[in-house]
Amino acid sequence: MRRRLYFMVPDTRSARQIRDELLLARIEDGHIHVMAREGMSLEGLHEASVLQKTDFVHGAETGLAVGGGLGIIAGLVAVFFPPAGVDLQLVTILLTALIGAAFGAWAASLVASAIPNSRLKAFESAITAGHVLMLVDIPSSRVDEIRKLIAAHHPEATSSGTEPTIPAFP
Repeated sequence: MRRRLYFMVPDTRSARQIRDELLLARIEDGHIHVMAREGMSLEGLHEASVLQKTDFVHGAETGLAVGGGLGIIAGLVAVFFPPAGVDLQLVTILLTALIGAAFGAWAASLVASAIPNSRLKAFESAITAGHVLMLVDIPSSRVDEIRKLIAAHHPEATSSGTEPTIPAFP
């Protein structure tokens, strides 16, 4: 299980130094991402993806649940009140639930991909002011070690919290 640590640093130079130290601490480069204001040069750093910048994951999860629930209800209605001359089996409920879940996840993720990530709202003003937000995904067992490493070498970096779990597919 991985956890996401957030660090706010004053500039890209500090972000590159921290990235280099994290690489030496055996944190994979693909697990270190940054967010900065538009137009800021992030050469040598991995910019956060759409999945990290938007509420895409939360939208897909919500759509999956709501769509699946509505699919079950639609399947129950179809089975207990079938159209004239049609004999529907109980598998209809499963199929409508799966179709509803897939459609719900798709539709909700499309909408949510246009909404900024609500977990990052606290960092918006600092990013707009020119600071750089680092998102570091690390094994749960190394959270304290990495925090101490960054605090010891980079007092300018402020630890801004930990996300309890990382979604499965970003």
